[in-house]
Amino acid sequence: MDERDWLAKQFDEHRTRLRAVAYRMLGSLSEADDAVQEAWLRLDRSEASEIDNLGAWLTTVVGRISLNMLRSRRRRREEPPGVHVPEPVIDSEDGLAPEHEALLADSVGLALLVVLETLTPAERLAFVLHDMFAVPFDEIAPMVDRSPEATRQLASRARRRVQGDNAIPDADLGAQREVVDAFIAAARGGDFDALIAVLDPDVVLRADFGGGRSRVLQGAAAVARGALAYSRRDLRVQPALVNGVLGAVSMLGDEPFAVGAFTVRGGKIVALDILADRERLLQLDLSVLEN
Repeated sequence: MDERDWLAKQFDEHRTRLRAVAYRMLGSLSEADDAVQEAWLRLDRSEASEIDNLGAWLTTVVGRISLNMLRSRRRRREEPPGVHVPEPVIDSEDGLAPEHEALLADSVGLALLVVLETLTPAERLAFVLHDMFAVPFDEIAPMVDRSPEATRQLASRARRRVQGDNAIPDADLGAQREVVDAFIAAARGGDFDALIAVLDPDVVLRADFGGGRSRVLQGAAAVARGALAYSRRDLRVQPALVNGVLGAVSMLGDEPFAVGAFTVRGGKIVALDILADRERLLQLDLSVLEN
């Protein structure tokens, strides 16, 4: 094995972790793969023998690349965006595919990614690298041109936002399933009171229709009315895991109409995040849901 083959083998051992870092930063699998590939190119051009800790070096490099991609993305936006629901990871309700287990570890639900989209790029980097991957603040600080203490404050602000938005679901999928099944049954049956019973009083529904169009509903009554209106469409609803939590893929004929993810805490639905952007939906791999 020559030196480049050895280096490629070492890189592949870190690829899964690096993809997980980039997905949390960018909310896009394709962009995450681009960031990981760029990290490999930088490693291939570097003096690898001088790198003491390859894993830490690569994590930092992917963090920097992702940060630059986020900043570039923001500069291209001419108007402040509405709700942006990132690219979901779809699995059968029976469980996560092996390649998704590490990608979605630590409860990286769609609600969390939606909240991360509202952070500044620097806040997102500090939170993702420190809180999710245990990178010390003194290593993150040079990446955002701040002191370690100021970087700590970035992560703290992001953490408060995540916690305040109920973005982390309960871990028990069985309990989630009971609540979501009850919600779907109540919506199909037109039972307003049954919907209210499974919704947190402060539940929030966020829908991304693409093209800068989005909608936010706040409160159990508003979300219940929206669910009843939605249920009147001629849709086929397929239960699924969406970013590791209970969700559903709605089909209109042979095409996906929407993907929704439920965040369940304490036996109540606290958030419902919906991607209804037709162009992006058609790019999703839904073959895992085929019988």
